[in-house]
Amino acid sequence: MAMSEQFQIGTKSHLLTLNIHRGHFATSHSHINYYIDVTPQKSDLGHAKAIARALAENYTNSVLIDTILCLDGMEVAGTCLADVLTNDGLFGVNSNNPISIITPEYTSGGQLFFRDNILPMIEGKNVLLLAISVVTGRTAETAVEAVNYFSGNVAGIASIFATFSEVAGIPVASVFNPNDLPDYASYSTIDCPMCRRGEHIDALVNSYGCSKF
Repeated sequence: MAMSEQFQIGTKSHLLTLNIHRGHFATSHSHINYYIDVTPQKSDLGHAKAIARALAENYTNSVLIDTILCLDGMEVAGTCLADVLTNDGLFGVNSNNPISIITPEYTSGGQLFFRDNILPMIEGKNVLLLAISVVTGRTAETAVEAVNYFSGNVAGIASIFATFSEVAGIPVASVFNPNDLPDYASYSTIDCPMCRRGEHIDALVNSYGCSKF
């Protein structure tokens, strides 16, 4: 099916939705049959706040967070999440606790690293990883390894969409999951049934968006 086939997954909140495109898409790790467009959640304050409120329910009363490590350009949602968690009106474990918002840099080999001025926000801190999605788990695993290497403690992994309930033994909390998109599938590049059927790739996709062929 062409990428032009698109629809929206909705919830009770008009701001808590997902824009979905069906087709044949290639990421750096896999081939997928849906492209989830999270541009509103990354860029629009209202949508970012809705995502933050939904994710905060998993951490308000139980998980102390010192730092939110924003992957995939999730800084807006990360800031909103920190604002919700530190709200003193919630009387949660993070109420009035200062939370740092950081983003990683990457080596040419795709490894995460942090500058010396950022390390104090990692070393000995409880770090929440915030990503767009956790589908193959590779990006999350790389981030976990980096935080551990720099003497931080990964307190949890949060994402908008996830097909995993845990990565590297760490719970994954998501707003949307395969129950919302039952036939979502991710394949290795050599085992992709769409490629075997001769279906051309519709677009290349990554955390920045998509580029149609």
